[in-house]
Amino acid sequence: MTSKTRKYIDECQAYVNTMSAEELWEYFTETERYELKDGKALEGFMPDWIGEFYAYYQWFYNIPSAEVIDKVPLNFLKKAYFGLHDLDLDLAVQKVGRQ
Repeated sequence: MTSKTRKYIDECQAYVNTMSAEELWEYFTETERYELKDGKALEGFMPDWIGEFYAYYQWFYNIPSAEVIDKVPLNFLKKAYFGLHDLDLDLAVQKVGRQ
């Protein structure tokens, strides 16, 4: 959320906003020189819900995506997931609050 690629998405730059998921991943890995790291990935519905939460949180509070991860750290959201994911997304975002 703090990458140049994400900043371009926030700025509605058509070049990145019109890419397919595969094209965007390739662009991201090349532009940011990103490589996957060894480790355990989140499984099940959690990563999808977290992505939706972050996107809605950014929209709801009208803040750049680079600020979202600072306001709502991933470790907090992984712990809070079990209490929040059954709520309406709007309510979950409001419960977490502006931070």
